[in-house]
Amino acid sequence: MAHPDLILLHPPSVYKFRELPIFHGPVSDVVPSSSIFEIYPVGFLTISAYLQQHGISIRIINLANKMLGEAAFDPERLLAKLCPVAFGIDLHWLPRVDGSLSLAESLKRHHPHIPVILGGLSATYYHDEIMHEYPFVDFILCGDSTEEPLWLLMQAIKAGRGHEAVPNLVWRNGEGAIVTNALSHRPANLDYLQLDYAHLIRMAVKYRDLSGYMPFQGWLAHPVTAVFTCRGCFHDCASCGGSLSGFQRICQREAPCFRSPDRLADDVQKIAGFTGAPIMVVGDLLQAGEEYAERFLQCLKRYRIKNELAFEFFQPPPEAFVKKVADAVANFNVELSPESHDPRVRGAFGKSYDNVELENAIEACLRHGCKRIDLFFMVGLPYQNYASVMDTVSYCGELLKKYGSRGKLLPMIAPLAPFIDPGSRIFEAPERFGYRLFYRTLREHRQAMLKPSWKDTLNYETRWMTRDDVVNATYDGALRLIDLKIDYDIIDRGRGAELKEHIRRAKELIKRLDEPREMDTALRTEIFALNLSASLCDKRELDWPIKGWRFNAVRAMKILFGSLLH
Repeated sequence: MAHPDLILLHPPSVYKFRELPIFHGPVSDVVPSSSIFEIYPVGFLTISAYLQQHGISIRIINLANKMLGEAAFDPERLLAKLCPVAFGIDLHWLPRVDGSLSLAESLKRHHPHIPVILGGLSATYYHDEIMHEYPFVDFILCGDSTEEPLWLLMQAIKAGRGHEAVPNLVWRNGEGAIVTNALSHRPANLDYLQLDYAHLIRMAVKYRDLSGYMPFQGWLAHPVTAVFTCRGCFHDCASCGGSLSGFQRICQREAPCFRSPDRLADDVQKIAGFTGAPIMVVGDLLQAGEEYAERFLQCLKRYRIKNELAFEFFQPPPEAFVKKVADAVANFNVELSPESHDPRVRGAFGKSYDNVELENAIEACLRHGCKRIDLFFMVGLPYQNYASVMDTVSYCGELLKKYGSRGKLLPMIAPLAPFIDPGSRIFEAPERFGYRLFYRTLREHRQAMLKPSWKDTLNYETRWMTRDDVVNATYDGALRLIDLKIDYDIIDRGRGAELKEHIRRAKELIKRLDEPREMDTALRTEIFALNLSASLCDKRELDWPIKGWRFNAVRAMKILFGSLLH
């Protein structure tokens, strides 16, 4: 098999997570991946399709998934065998900082003459520090849309040309000086992209590497997919690097760019053609206006999608729009993130609606046949103290009493962890929001990811909560919420008891890690045991039903046979 021109590698959050006794804690309990964040960015899919279409052969290797799934897998042995024209590594969200930099260093050790390229929001934000302090990184592609710049860079590398004409690129010239090209590639829309999950299947067969292309652990059993409405956001949540001000600061983008509603609906229809698994519509449709959102629903209605569709809303949707969603799709779910029961806390975080608006939206969704409403609450917000977190859980109880008898309301609570995002409003002006930051540089955040306890990894505390308070409120709030879920038959008593025991052990472990002591075998064993499962909730709570088959056999065979012909 010929070597691909480009290999995109996705690292674990901590490169040596299988060796280092680090208690990661509840940093990923309400997302599909594990605490080592093995889910790779959807940008890998769009980059792969774009470059393949433009004559650059490409392979994706989910190194994190391979390391997580097979204890005997040796990543260094695999890396040593690879021989592309260039390597690409994602450094998007900051918790992957150690994995990304360690992987880049390892690649350069095995292949000193093969270029290593980084991309993503965190790589963009810290591009200057990376290029000055980490010589094993050769290039950084900045911004939110790097498909075309990466294609131009690959052409230049293959031809041995200079890199002056590649937009968004940070690189070193012949004298070793760092050159920052203009961040001028900012597409006005996303219609040039292909979001084709069948492409991943074809590539997995081509390279005989199913685990390398799998999005995250357990995906084959529950192959949830996502379509993306936009890059960027009109909202400005205070801790989010992907917010309006974050994108202005990091990507020099004044407003989000959208995928047209027609193409977005086509993306959904293509996915539904080969799987009956749930499809998440990421990004609030109403950000682009009601005309955009309604056009998408009109297109979707023609396809008669049977899959469970999940719609994300950043503000409570009006009933008139919920009714249109119900008219367009057979099975729909809703995700809302009120963050807190307290409108003052919610408003300080960047969301300006009250509980009446929230509850009106819940009632409207249930009235029009919504299958489930996920409500996400957070610990570590402005004006929030321990008592406020407990009051948030009490509010969840009120909501469950009012709406939970139908089994359609799922409240979740999780910490703002491990980091406040660089580029966010809080990160740039922490004192203004009542925060103190412990880490500012990329190097400091990398060292933080290697600390034994997730409490010490947190890069912040607030005027109202220390890091100890954040940990205690997270676990105590989760314990109360587990009891509520048992009472309302969301989870059974047996599973609830397991979760509560897990939390008890986690709290005890953090106390032990606070004490100056040698890392003995018993402590290491307890850390690795607690890292194996979620601690605040049963991850199966997050699963939406699969309608019919996981994969359409006929469609899958066509995809597979098609891949063998290329």
